Amino acid sequence: MPIRQLPEDLINRIAAGEVVERPASVVKELVENAIDAGAARIVVTTAMGGKGLMRIEDDGHGMDGADLLLSVERHATSKLSADDLDDIRTLGFRGEALASIGSVAELSIASRSMDAESGLRIEVRSGVRHGPVPQAMNRGTIVEVKNLFANIPARLKFLKTDRAEAGAITDVVKRLAMANPGVHFVLNGSDRSPANWPAVNGAGALEARLSQVIGDDFAQNAVQLATARHGVVVAGLAGLPTYTRANSLSQFYFVNGRSVRDKVLVGAVRAAYADYTFRDRFPVIALYLAVDPGEVDVNVHPAKAELRFRDAGAVRGAVIRAVGEALAAAGFKASSSVAEDVLGAFTAPDYSSAPAATSPSRDYRWSDPVSPNSGYERVVGTGHSNPFSPGYGAQSGLSGFTEPSARVEMSDVGPELMEFPLGTARAQMFDNFIIAQNGEGLLLVDQHAAHERLVYERFKAQLASGPVASQAQLIPVIIELPEEDCARLEEAAPELERFGLYLERFGPRAVAVRETPALLGQTDISGLVRDVADGLAEWETSSALQDRMDAIIGRMACHGSVRSGRRLRVDEMNALLRDMEATPHSGQCIHGRPTYVELKKRDIERLFGRSR
Repeated sequence: MPIRQLPEDLINRIAAGEVVERPASVVKELVENAIDAGAARIVVTTAMGGKGLMRIEDDGHGMDGADLLLSVERHATSKLSADDLDDIRTLGFRGEALASIGSVAELSIASRSMDAESGLRIEVRSGVRHGPVPQAMNRGTIVEVKNLFANIPARLKFLKTDRAEAGAITDVVKRLAMANPGVHFVLNGSDRSPANWPAVNGAGALEARLSQVIGDDFAQNAVQLATARHGVVVAGLAGLPTYTRANSLSQFYFVNGRSVRDKVLVGAVRAAYADYTFRDRFPVIALYLAVDPGEVDVNVHPAKAELRFRDAGAVRGAVIRAVGEALAAAGFKASSSVAEDVLGAFTAPDYSSAPAATSPSRDYRWSDPVSPNSGYERVVGTGHSNPFSPGYGAQSGLSGFTEPSARVEMSDVGPELMEFPLGTARAQMFDNFIIAQNGEGLLLVDQHAAHERLVYERFKAQLASGPVASQAQLIPVIIELPEEDCARLEEAAPELERFGLYLERFGPRAVAVRETPALLGQTDISGLVRDVADGLAEWETSSALQDRMDAIIGRMACHGSVRSGRRLRVDEMNALLRDMEATPHSGQCIHGRPTYVELKKRDIERLFGRSR
């Protein structure tokens, strides 16, 4: 078949296949044009999920007659001051959007520049231009796109339902609004719930816009990012490790004001949260990067959704450092969503249908003495107005609560202890949960999970300065294991010495442990070694070195932490609370679960119907 030149209309339709994927991609291109035109207010109106109508109105600079005619020509743009694709400082620059849209839909553009007496309007249908004609309007531009893909039925039938397409448009506008807090966005139409995000400026503008778009809940459970490294400026908000989602749809990435999907950024965020989030959970983050335009190539994808960094390693390092420093500064802070989950798990008892003979009203009548068999006794204690007075736990027979070896009177607690963020210990429940009180409410602390994080952080701190300190065993501990486990431990012995674990082969089916990490104290050495051996079998040699090291530290930290079922003295509980306050990331254990839950006074009052 001989080579032939394709007709102009077919060329435009082929180009439209790259640029115009669905209605949302049309909205993206048109709103980006409005932003580049200096618009302070942008109104997006849609119908039938954008398939019937997309109308974008802005108050930007507008266009005169010559620019209006050129705007619908292919490869015509005002976004490049010179023919230099290495210095792109605008959102649009290809010059294909309007020409491509006009080839697959009914396109109408009306625009008026600042010094013009009236506006002009042109229409493009199936690639054929009509106009311009005069149009009465304010300064700015109005673009209408109707009947998308009406002349290409094969493309039209692959679009999704109106609801799905409207949702995709909402997501696009949401991301553009997040990237441009100084622009007022209005989103409405017959196929959607309206959205109105007023412009915000000055200090705190970014946080205010994220609160508008994502919600106040995110802003309240996130830490600010602000760092510069290797010429990369990182800003935004990063959700606390306990504030996560089941998918990555709540992760937003922006580079030089452009919303992107980039593997480098996704991988950097995953690495930054690796120590803190539960498996199969995704942190919520809005990440903004400012990079020299010459150091990033945005011309690698027709829709400009992907990009390529000249120095990807520097960008990755800057992001990991920014997120790590912000999470470390958050310290022991946990998200408020944890408390909301706990409140949702509580249910108020329903006594309305209880038989008269079993009605609990008598047990809770304040004028009655507390009977030995009353339900109140199980909660408050026999004959004691102060449930934390000496001997309370033994006398009450309280199921689940255990009495520490030392008790503290309410009146003995100094006000300075109540001022600590995690307050002061009041009791221990089920031999694993510390009940504490601060000046604002009640706290439940998982002693094993909390101490596991503390030991883990201490391991990491010691490794950063050299090998972990070890303590020698008076007599080497001989542990019998399968031969393959012994071989793995023998091979990994030099690596394990960095963690303070010194062992050697002791026959074909045993190893001798001579030193253990000092951080672990009196630990179950046999259980520790078996656990490490199981980990080595799981990781093999395919795991990255850092991942393997983190996993080993995690296993050791678990064995070195306060075990569930251990009764703690009051001073031990308070010491654990103070250590949590002084240790970064102690709001979640190494598996990503929360280490404590805080219920404010108002939350407790809600449980009893005292407030709404």
